[in-house]
Amino acid sequence: MTAADTTHFLCTIEDGIARIALDRPERKNPLTFDSYAELRDWFRDLHYNDDIKAVVFASNGGNFSSGGDVHDIIGPLTRMNMKELLQFTRMTGDLVKAMVNCGKPVIAAIDGICVGAGAIIAMASDLRIATPEARVAFLFTRVGLAGCDMGACAILPRIIGQGRAAELLYTGRAMSADEGAAWGFHNRLVAADALEDEARKLAQQIAAGPNFGHMITKTMLAQEWSMSIEQAIEAEAQAQAICMQTGDFERAYRAFVAKEKPVFMGD
Repeated sequence: MTAADTTHFLCTIEDGIARIALDRPERKNPLTFDSYAELRDWFRDLHYNDDIKAVVFASNGGNFSSGGDVHDIIGPLTRMNMKELLQFTRMTGDLVKAMVNCGKPVIAAIDGICVGAGAIIAMASDLRIATPEARVAFLFTRVGLAGCDMGACAILPRIIGQGRAAELLYTGRAMSADEGAAWGFHNRLVAADALEDEARKLAQQIAAGPNFGHMITKTMLAQEWSMSIEQAIEAEAQAQAICMQTGDFERAYRAFVAKEKPVFMGD
């Protein structure tokens, strides 16, 4: 296992899987200006890192994240002018854009508190595994803000539906783990002591697949929401033709002929 050179969050890399987690468990892992910026930059750089094939965004100390730190972020924001505030909100939105465009599947392993910007990070992940103790809340209205933060009004309805998203964004109430699973926010629920293992197993399964194909899949999942059906079908035709030129496509064919399991190389 290799520890990555990060300052404001934990990151280890093993067998092509990066495990990252916020590292302030005594405060339920709030975000700071520095951790926001470093996560944004890390996910931007991830697009060009072929050594990492999947990411697990883990909980730490029984909690995923309590969102923006009240003292380190919320307090200073009340003293900023409009230009400074817009620089901040654009920076936080850039974290979501970096996650969506990183080219690697991201799995959120959610335990305990997952609120505010923490809920947004979980939302921006590709897959979410949670414990029965997980509580997800988009609580921006509870601090006097709008529910439309970091892409929530665009992305959350696509996951759980417009009406359910509207309820959570207007009220700021917590979505229980059972609700999250029933509504499709969580892919599945597992016991707390199995959370890390289950997230890593899923990451390993994905990492063993055709990683160029996964990058194309992630790209098209993000882009096709703004396309018509006709545009999407044409875009997928072009994307699939590109994938058919990869070595992994030929490896899969040869393995099928030989009645073997294909070993994908990501090219």
